[in-house]
Amino acid sequence: MPTVDTTVWINKPLDDVYRVAKDYRAYPSFMSDVKSLEIIEEDWPRVVSEWVGLVPQFMLKVRWRQEDYWHDDEHYSVFRQVQGDYDKLEGKWTFTEENGGTRFTSHVEYEYNVPTLGPLVKKIIHAIVVKNLDNMLNAIKKRAEDM
Repeated sequence: MPTVDTTVWINKPLDDVYRVAKDYRAYPSFMSDVKSLEIIEEDWPRVVSEWVGLVPQFMLKVRWRQEDYWHDDEHYSVFRQVQGDYDKLEGKWTFTEENGGTRFTSHVEYEYNVPTLGPLVKKIIHAIVVKNLDNMLNAIKKRAEDM
């Protein structure tokens, strides 16, 4: 199963970055790859949300319902798709203090199977997932640093 690990250092305190990451409702306003996001259930630390993501390279929308658990004391979140276009989507976001700022790390495991897709197309999909996750982390970085 493909995995994607991305990380970014953010020049803001841990609590500020963590607060931006938890503000799901704002994602579509500052993340170009997120078309919409609707909170379905919110009973902290558990949040269930409906996502519509954009894959501009293919003019495609990807939809999924995601369940997140936020662990405020340790500053991390675990998530998994409970329904949607992926065969599997799950991962962990971790936030740690580093050099006067915050290290934001994302680990994602996904499976997206289309029987007629060959290895080349799967490599293209992997590259798109990596780019989308990089975009997401960098959007949170920019939002936090602009606060």
